[in-house]
Amino acid sequence: MVSLKVGATLAAIGMLIALVYPVPHASTQTSQGGPGTPTVFSMVEAPAPPGTEALAAQWVNVAAPGLGVMLAAVARPRGAGPFPTIVLLHGTHGFAHEYVRLAQDLASRGDVLAVAACWFRGSAGSGTRFITPIVCPDAPPLSPPASPESLQALTALIQAVRTLPGADPGRLGLFGHSRGAAPIMSYIVSAGDVRAAILNSAGYPAGLSTEVRAPILILHGTADSPADGGVAVTNIQMAHDFEAKLRAAGKPVEAVYYEGGRHNDIFTSSAQYSDEVEKMVAFLRRHFRE
Repeated sequence: MVSLKVGATLAAIGMLIALVYPVPHASTQTSQGGPGTPTVFSMVEAPAPPGTEALAAQWVNVAAPGLGVMLAAVARPRGAGPFPTIVLLHGTHGFAHEYVRLAQDLASRGDVLAVAACWFRGSAGSGTRFITPIVCPDAPPLSPPASPESLQALTALIQAVRTLPGADPGRLGLFGHSRGAAPIMSYIVSAGDVRAAILNSAGYPAGLSTEVRAPILILHGTADSPADGGVAVTNIQMAHDFEAKLRAAGKPVEAVYYEGGRHNDIFTSSAQYSDEVEKMVAFLRRHFRE
């Protein structure tokens, strides 16, 4: 009975958020500011997906023509704003409750408008056992990490988030876990409109460009391996090498390496999760003030 009451209360909170900060019923816009050609998107309110009743969030659908419809959870801090914003991209294991909770924690602790989005449908890999999936069948199909389609999906999300009520379009941050970091790297090489980029358990191919145009925070476990969702390019040495290349190129970079941390420990270790959120909030605050 208690759990039912809590779930109902949180669902009511989510409805109240949507009433206080309504998204236009059919907001179709063309925006310029990301890589490539102008991005066309539409954004409408969406019902909470099945099984997410305990997650007090505002839900929206962001449609990108030719790609699909990306479900997103909007977590808001207290107050009226305008707030800096951050877009969160999931890894290969797919969209999940854990990303919505991370958005909520960043919003409440960091005073940012945080949006966790389903940027591709489905899931794959051994990391699926560490998350609670949220089904989003209308999202774009899984594409190569650094593909034009992945970059287009992120660009549409960024432009949509900037139009949300209470968002400060001039202060944008990005977070990507594992595969979710790849389009972020592509974006910040091409565009200079990001204040901060957080790469969590990311992959770092040897040829990855250091011509980035945003400060970077690297969060990585020293025991990252394919055993719990990693791949060859998420090896800790690859992370160290990329950090060294960024520093040699004079790029602003910070790195935190978790001794014994595995690829998905942000979701399985409460101590590492708390520390990562603390590091993210401090990083975002520094760069959003600049």
